[in-house]
Amino acid sequence: MSKTNKMAIVPVMLCFFCMGFVDLVGIASNYVKEDLSLSDSVANVFPSLVFFWFLIFSVPTGMLMNKIGRKKTVLLSLVVTVLSLLIPLFGESFGTMLVAFSLLGIGNALMQTSLNPLVSTVMGGGNLASTLTFGQFVKAIASFIAPYLAMWGATKAIPELGYDWRILFLIFLVVGVLCTLWLFVTPIQEQPIEGRPSTFVECFKLLGTPIVLLSFFGIMCHVGIDVGTNTTAPKILMERLGMTLNDAAFATSLYFIFRTIGCLTGSFFLRVLRMRTFFIISVVMMALSMCGLFFGHEKWMLYTAIALVGYGNSNVFSMCFATALEAMPQKQNEVSGLMIMGLFGGTIFPLLMGFMSDAMGQAGAVLVMAVGVVYLFTYIKQLKTA
Repeated sequence: MSKTNKMAIVPVMLCFFCMGFVDLVGIASNYVKEDLSLSDSVANVFPSLVFFWFLIFSVPTGMLMNKIGRKKTVLLSLVVTVLSLLIPLFGESFGTMLVAFSLLGIGNALMQTSLNPLVSTVMGGGNLASTLTFGQFVKAIASFIAPYLAMWGATKAIPELGYDWRILFLIFLVVGVLCTLWLFVTPIQEQPIEGRPSTFVECFKLLGTPIVLLSFFGIMCHVGIDVGTNTTAPKILMERLGMTLNDAAFATSLYFIFRTIGCLTGSFFLRVLRMRTFFIISVVMMALSMCGLFFGHEKWMLYTAIALVGYGNSNVFSMCFATALEAMPQKQNEVSGLMIMGLFGGTIFPLLMGFMSDAMGQAGAVLVMAVGVVYLFTYIKQLKTA
């Protein structure tokens, strides 16, 4: 790896922090719900809208990278993300937040698809897996500090700023601008694309391969449970323990704390255990969590359930992703785009959970997530036993 590329890894890691901005949607949607007096089904439109754009933009982003390069694609994603963080500072009407969350989703779809390949360019093939794992850890830092920033803004921020909990957007905006400028001035040499890029039709035809399709559904369930827990955990504490939103927001941070721990320890366990074994352990933890979230009315039980789903769900994406890539090594770029498109699960689950929670309380939302856990049990047989 060249000296230039060694220096480039720092702004690239900061990009992973910016990638974590998307997870603010969970706590932000709860504050918007409270401020605008929305129902659960309407408030859950916000996280659903964020992840809807993965369905539209993932595969086109892969094709865009072939034309303008990985660094420019990441820079474009940062510009869109910064714009999404700027808009809420001017108001929080329903329409304003819809536009802001849409742009946040579009920017994140561009970033999720292009940043990992850029890491590969910077590392030049050296220590790629460990670098990506560390990137996920950096991303998780942004995820679990977002609720704390929102709580601080709602209770202790300087009133003259006028942003209340929305000071979260201002702080992340400053980081996003810094990251954009730093990456822009950092030279990164990219290798030209060899061969003919795949077409849309050729990419989507790969979903006809069973392991690719089943892995795609696995990632949809992973992200649906992730966004669902992020959004619903505070509501469960408010419903059953009578907490205020500011107190219940800790649930979102607890989830991401254990997801971060899972990312750090998962790379070790995946080296010493069979992937199938670790996947089974992870899904069993998630199943126990669903039981706790459905039946629990004690603080310790609910906190334990949130921690279990945080840890259990932390490595599901990487295991489904790796299984699909290893099944089709000659089509890894195309498969990667399709797997990122599976993040669309973050749209479907919150919508269904919103309707179910309006009908039967937060237990209804837990039932929707439990369906995703049941699917992941069926996915176990797709994993190698060796």
